[in-house]
Amino acid sequence: MTVTDLNQGIDPLEREAIAWVRRLTSGEATAADAAALDVWRGQSAAHAAAFSSASRLWSDLEPAGRNWRQRDAMARRAARASQPHSAMSRRILLGGGLAAASAAAIYAVAHPPMGLWPSWTEMRADYRTKTGEQRDIMLAAGMSVRMNTQTSIAIRHSDENTERVELVGGEASFSTSAGGARALAVLAADGWITADMAQFDVRFLDGRTGRSVCVTCLKGTLKVERGRDVTTITTGQQLRYRGGDSERVDAVDPELISAWQRGVLIFRFTPLQDAVSEINRYRPGLIVVVNPQLGRLPVSGRFRIDDLNEILARIEEAFGAKVRSLPGGLVLLS
Repeated sequence: MTVTDLNQGIDPLEREAIAWVRRLTSGEATAADAAALDVWRGQSAAHAAAFSSASRLWSDLEPAGRNWRQRDAMARRAARASQPHSAMSRRILLGGGLAAASAAAIYAVAHPPMGLWPSWTEMRADYRTKTGEQRDIMLAAGMSVRMNTQTSIAIRHSDENTERVELVGGEASFSTSAGGARALAVLAADGWITADMAQFDVRFLDGRTGRSVCVTCLKGTLKVERGRDVTTITTGQQLRYRGGDSERVDAVDPELISAWQRGVLIFRFTPLQDAVSEINRYRPGLIVVVNPQLGRLPVSGRFRIDDLNEILARIEEAFGAKVRSLPGGLVLLS
């Protein structure tokens, strides 16, 4: 399946609606854009319905689109570096087109657009949670896991000494007790987190600098192995790593990290843009900070996960921000 195949059946009005949502979530939207959108939506009931549909789909479409753009940019840079400065021949152009079509088909399997089918990593997962869902699982005697929203976990090969699982994506809290006869090992990206008797939180999420892993020891001692590098962290310590980057260990407040297990999110002088990114994991739709200056303002507070719209009222009151709710759960902050 190619990009062309995926676009078949999408009429011009739907493509315009998707373009509007992309514009609003690009980080470059202005108040004038929002006003122009109102004019566009007001042209007919069909325009309004198309925008509503595009908004609902965007939370699934946007992460795939971002990764696609990044990979496409890398591929184009690599192609430029490997080709001579002379003009490319027709054969090279045709070959590049076929390669791009093949890459699109493979990518569609790994990152399905609009969530039309499970991704390859999701198909590997034995347990998954939806947006806003949390779930408790018993892995073995003395071993349990609480999965946070939008999380996938796969069971890996275990033996008589160690129970092994993989955090495919999302966030989960793991617990091992003295009653367990085996160790627990959790794979996240390229790192194995091992514990005999401990409680720890692992996040494997997209961030501003790409996908990264954050391991927090809530109680006990953990060992994190990445290739030949082995790092030990204890209660109140957090380790971060990403790709080939070096590891970083920081001191943190375990109560703050584990707040989601008690049904709340706690922010302490967190930039609004980062707070909104976290909130978007828990609620349907999408909140977009249109004003970059507003996105840099610090937010502090305690918010219930089952009533995250409260933060919109608090932002509007504290910062004088304008909150505009649109169909499909799309909310603009300016």
